[in-house]
This record gives sequence, C-alpha cells and structure tokens, in this order.
Amino acid sequence: MSQPANDEFSQHLSDDEASNHEDASDTGAAPKQQQQVIPQTTAISNIKLPILKKEEYDIWAMEMEHYLEYIDNDVWKVIQNGNSKKRISTGKDGVIRILPPVTAAEIQAVEKERKAKNILLMAIPKEHMRRFHGMDDAKEIWEAIRTRFGGNANSKKMQKAVIYN
Repeated sequence: MSQPANDEFSQHLSDDEASNHEDASDTGAAPKQQQQVIPQTTAISNIKLPILKKEEYDIWAMEMEHYLEYIDNDVWKVIQNGNSKKRISTGKDGVIRILPPVTAAEIQAVEKERKAKNILLMAIPKEHMRRFHGMDDAKEIWEAIRTRFGGNANSKKMQKAVIYN
C-alpha cells in the first residue's frame, strides 16, 4: 500500500518553482485587491425648521438664513434676490401676468421659488398664515415678515398700539 504523500514534494521545491506553482493556480483570476477603508463622515440630517416666535425675529431670521443655506443655497438666493427667471407679460387690460415656465432654467427657478415660499410659510405661526399666504413670491413674503415682526423696540411699541387701539 502506498502511503499518502507527505508535503515532501512542496518542501523540496525551490522558491522559484513554488512561486511558479502558485502563479499557475491563479491563472485567469484577477489579482486580489485590498479593501479600501473609506472614512465615514457624519452629516446633520435632522435640522429642525426654525419657527418664528413673538419678539424673536432677529434670531429667527439668522436661523432661517442658515437653515435655507443648508437645505439648498439656491433657495436662500431666491429669497434674497427674487426670482429673475420669471417671465412677465402685461395684458391688454393692463393686468400683469406671470407666464408659465418654458425652459429648463425657468422650470427649475419656479421650483426653487415654490420651495422657498413653502418653507417660509411653514416657519411662521399659524395665526399669521392667512396674511402671507396670498403673496406671489418668497422675497415678498420675507420682506413682509421682516416688516411685521422685525424692527426696533419703538416700532414694536407702535405696532402694538395700532393693533390694540
């Protein structure tokens, strides 16, 4: 009976022969690559929408600016500068009409405007929603909120006097 061969064969191979033997067994296989370790970054995923509170307009405005820049910087730009992509036409009766978007840039601008307007309307107290809801664009809403809730102490006293008289 023959005994199973020990690993004597592999022990007697020279280093060159052993490396050739290993290469032959791997023929056709792709060379093994080391796995790359990709560092993970943590992102703030749950930023809360700042809600305007009485007597806190200045803080709210700063928080909103940061929130909007984080969500989408173009949305903040629409609020600051208005939507320059809107096409406007004046009818025979003198009424100004906003024409529907045609180009991809116009469609994208309208979407940014809608997003900005919705975010601003969600950030104000519900009892003031009716006052701002009918406004045409986000820049107009931002200015109206600043006029209504912002200002110095004297103008706030005057607003209270007008409201309660």
